[in-house]
Amino acid sequence: MKIVVLDGHALNPGDLSWQGLGQCGELTVYDRTTPELVAERAAGARIVLTNKVFLGEAEMAMFPELRYIGVLATGVNVVDLAAARTRGIVVTNVPAYSTPSVAQHVFALLLELSRGVGRHAALVREGTWCRSADFAFWQTPQVELAGKTLGIVGFGGIGRAVARIARAFDMHILVHTRTPDPQASDVEFTTIERVFAEADVVSLHCPLSVETQGLVNAGRLASMKPSAFLINTGRGPLVDEAALADALQRGVIAGAGLDVLSQEPPASDNPLLNAPNCLITPHLAWATLAARQRLMETVVANVKAFLAGTPQNQVN
Repeated sequence: MKIVVLDGHALNPGDLSWQGLGQCGELTVYDRTTPELVAERAAGARIVLTNKVFLGEAEMAMFPELRYIGVLATGVNVVDLAAARTRGIVVTNVPAYSTPSVAQHVFALLLELSRGVGRHAALVREGTWCRSADFAFWQTPQVELAGKTLGIVGFGGIGRAVARIARAFDMHILVHTRTPDPQASDVEFTTIERVFAEADVVSLHCPLSVETQGLVNAGRLASMKPSAFLINTGRGPLVDEAALADALQRGVIAGAGLDVLSQEPPASDNPLLNAPNCLITPHLAWATLAARQRLMETVVANVKAFLAGTPQNQVN
């Protein structure tokens, strides 16, 4: 049985093994595949695995043998699910593998915004402390998180993990979600308007949809405290990037920490690249070795379950 991985580099840049997947069939792994190479590389495959390579109706029509598409991630917008269902192709994803890593990254961004550890360490290396007239100095406001309010938009696995960490920092937690959990007594469920108006930090953990695209717009930014921070480790299009860049330029909010942008890699003229107090990391919140190991294990388990006739994590 032919198994093709179209873009395996992000999952496994060389520090993991494809052995488990190779035991399932005749495996070919490509680090990256451009759209014009999909037809050639996936020809004859019964199982195709993809991370960001799009597989739509046109692509599926070229592969009559194709019976299974495994997405090497949680989001499945890279596959036309309706077309796959019509053709009897099983589509699976990998949920929840990166939850601890993404939640950790939320606080990595927040701690850098609130304390500037990396920035001040760089200043020390540059000799600024050596030239200081005082025993201590700081170039950015030093913010204590205890007693501050964290607003969480979306309360799935990652949102809940972020809330658990926030409690350890003694933060008050406001949550906006479509499905409040009555068992979560240590957070306060409320409207999205209140989250943005009252939170000292707003962290986005809702899925991207027609309703949530541009969720963070000029109006919502204007409703935030001028001392507030915005964190986005979810999806780039949740934020109106031009509006956020303008808000940062004008001091409408104090800072932003982003691991995702609307276009990845970003265009060189993205206004956030030069916005003040805007930390941007290259979509790596999910990418710890531990998270990728869990991802690989579930990918293999998904394929084995499909071959056994009992698909798991099917999304169509």
